[in-house]
Amino acid sequence: MAYDVRTRLRDLRREFHRHPEPGWREFKTTARVVSELERLGVDEIAVGREALATDDRMAVPDDDELEPWLERAREAGVREDILERTAGGHTGVVAVVDGGEGPTVGLRVDLDAISMAESSADDHRPVAEGFRSEHDGYMHACGHDAHIAMALGTIEAVQNSEFSGTLKVFFQPAEEISGGGKAMAEGGYVDDVDYLLAVHIGLGHPTGEIVAGVEKPLAMAHLTATFEGASAHAGKAPNEGGNAMQAAATAIQNAYGIPRHSDGMTRVNVGRIEGGTASNVIAEEVTIEAEVRGETTGLMEYMRTELERVCYAAAEMHDCDVTPRVISESPRADSHPALRDLVGGVAREVDGVERIVPTEEFGVSEDVTYLMDRVQDGGGLASYVLVGTDHPTNHHTPTFDIDEASLGIGVSVLAETAIELSKRPV
Repeated sequence: MAYDVRTRLRDLRREFHRHPEPGWREFKTTARVVSELERLGVDEIAVGREALATDDRMAVPDDDELEPWLERAREAGVREDILERTAGGHTGVVAVVDGGEGPTVGLRVDLDAISMAESSADDHRPVAEGFRSEHDGYMHACGHDAHIAMALGTIEAVQNSEFSGTLKVFFQPAEEISGGGKAMAEGGYVDDVDYLLAVHIGLGHPTGEIVAGVEKPLAMAHLTATFEGASAHAGKAPNEGGNAMQAAATAIQNAYGIPRHSDGMTRVNVGRIEGGTASNVIAEEVTIEAEVRGETTGLMEYMRTELERVCYAAAEMHDCDVTPRVISESPRADSHPALRDLVGGVAREVDGVERIVPTEEFGVSEDVTYLMDRVQDGGGLASYVLVGTDHPTNHHTPTFDIDEASLGIGVSVLAETAIELSKRPV
């Protein structure tokens, strides 16, 4: 029987879908990628610490959150050498395919899943066809399982082509928490990349539609602010306390009053609050989790500074201390028009592509912008490509799924773009 690439892509995607792992805990996922790269005979495989700048990782969980996932991977039979190289939250892989003289083309995909329980409804296809998440409370609800499969398929397609140059594929951890992009950008492998492609599936675009390169991704920062006051009896002596709950509530209310900026769009949101002990105790410690976004990196920094100012003012008002912390962040970086045009031209010749969208505003945030910035600062070009897929519900929902016919389309667009760049640099 002839080797069916489409079937293999589907099977790989389903395997990754069954075993989702959150950011910096993608131990089994990393190992599975390595095994596929070894099967393909990839020339160089950098794993974990070899692929990342340790000190530039962001939003790394504590050891007590990392260790259960490491042990789970060990119990699943993951090789000890891979576990040693990824321990301590050092997941991720860089694959280097040496195709001789020519430009260096990069492709970045993401590995991590989302903290969300997958639907168990009988009409949810992963349930009906036996590839629902096996890790309760986590699922690939954004399509990263498809991205990994497409990247592996792209490597194989390039290896079996007339590509002349170097292909580097960045399997980045911790995208959902914006933690891995900077570490991978600072890891050294991206420094000589001439052209960088990033890819995402779906995002409202149907199967057969390709967006050649997005623009205006929002710069973003995740922050926490911990308010510390003094506890007291809420009935007998509330005046003796320093009310951290009041301070946090004041900060939340005032955060939404930060003036919008005349230079462009800005966003702020407080999404989580935790603290206090009982209804009759003045809360001694409360932590809020928030995010800010901006149409430019400068506008994001404006919102971040203003949010910190609001927190300090609220703490002073209620006789508390506050410690704001930036957990992770990402800048803005746009797709280059020349590379977008080339991607669009290649996609027009790919079977299954029915419509090309030259560009559109992204409207959300992505830490691949660190890699894009690095390439563009070095004189290279970058483009963030969207591969359309029919998905029954939106991203980040318990019933998210994809049309697996889009996997082959994505591989063809990415591989043929790399091949064209090796023949006709832009």
